[in-house]
Amino acid sequence: VQLVDSGGGRVQAGASLRLSCVASGDVFSFNTVGWFRQAPGQERDVVAVISWRGDNKYVGESVKSRFTIFRDNAKNTVYLQMNNLKPEDTAIYSCAARAQAFGEILYQDARRYDYWGQGTHVTVSA
Repeated sequence: VQLVDSGGGRVQAGASLRLSCVASGDVFSFNTVGWFRQAPGQERDVVAVISWRGDNKYVGESVKSRFTIFRDNAKNTVYLQMNNLKPEDTAIYSCAARAQAFGEILYQDARRYDYWGQGTHVTVSA
């Protein structure tokens, strides 16, 4: 199973980016997927999580009004739409999927995830 993250870049504050996470197999269609980020010198934190059907979502408080997670299972892709980016959003963003199928719990602990993308860099300048 391979997850490929993309969509990062260098932008100015207030800009938008859409991150994509594409899976090589069917793991996405039936599995919970999360986006995590790690800023320099900080621990990895959850950003958003989406259930396998896409009908249940968690979005972190610090980004709740600006970020959206959604998925297209036909394309084996999960997206993270990030609007009104701020310098504090600067980090490496990685998607992750759980191996368990049909789970409904939106785990926020990165240790609960089994497959990881390589990460994509997001840099936001003031």
